[in-house]
Amino acid sequence: MVIGGLVLAAVTGGVLLASRRSGETTAVPLIAHVHGLGINPANGSLQVATHTGTFRITADGPAERVGKTAQDTMGFTVVGPNHFLGSGHPDAAGFRQGKPTRLGLIESTDAGATWDSRSLAGEVDFHALSASQGTTYGVDSGTSRLLASTNNIDWETRSTGKIFGFAVDPTRVDHLVGGGADGTLDSSDGGRTWQPISGAPRLVALSWAPGGTLWGVDGTGGAHRSTDSGATWQARGRVEGEPEALVTTDDRLVVAVETPDGRTAIYQSVDGGGSWQALYQTPR
Repeated sequence: MVIGGLVLAAVTGGVLLASRRSGETTAVPLIAHVHGLGINPANGSLQVATHTGTFRITADGPAERVGKTAQDTMGFTVVGPNHFLGSGHPDAAGFRQGKPTRLGLIESTDAGATWDSRSLAGEVDFHALSASQGTTYGVDSGTSRLLASTNNIDWETRSTGKIFGFAVDPTRVDHLVGGGADGTLDSSDGGRTWQPISGAPRLVALSWAPGGTLWGVDGTGGAHRSTDSGATWQARGRVEGEPEALVTTDDRLVVAVETPDGRTAIYQSVDGGGSWQALYQTPR
């Protein structure tokens, strides 16, 4: 296949890019099955946590793998410059080293180059994580519990079976908005109790921008915005595909989807969801 002067040939775990002019060939790993997105405040790069490791996309470069592990990185969230939290499952090398099937809470302080175990190893597989004002919340996929910790070591069960994705209010650490089987829900007591939000769209992924705007995407790729902490919502454009992850800043909205033909695509909007540009698409 020839695209933009490059010859592409599929290989295991990646794509070979061969330049017509230089004849050089480099392997670029494929992004597939996105579990989480984050924006590193150290440099503005987009971090992509996937079934086969963590990747980085910068404004002026292609997607590149971060670190040497291809672990199934789930429940991913950025908590500070080069500082990430995650969960998931080890890759083949990790299994050989004796890592447990469920990684519990893991932490990276070098932008994903390496990961260390913090707590719950062998016990919990977080499929959603968010940290704000010293409190970390996570949803354990095995038990459907929402857990909370103020030190990332000791955890309290706040509720069970209510939500599968959520966002934490940047100004009120006990205020959460989540999406679950019962629709879009609100909690004002740190996830202990949840109430349906009347008239809200059924959201599958949510992200709260630092300035206070709450964003969500529904199951068909529709983006929605709330400027009153989730009480009311406005529809704001649509991306084609089934949403997998969402992250926002005050001027940037990024959504990862599985396209109708089964590929991974990552789209960005810098005008509040009015228009979208492709940051990444799995080659055909």
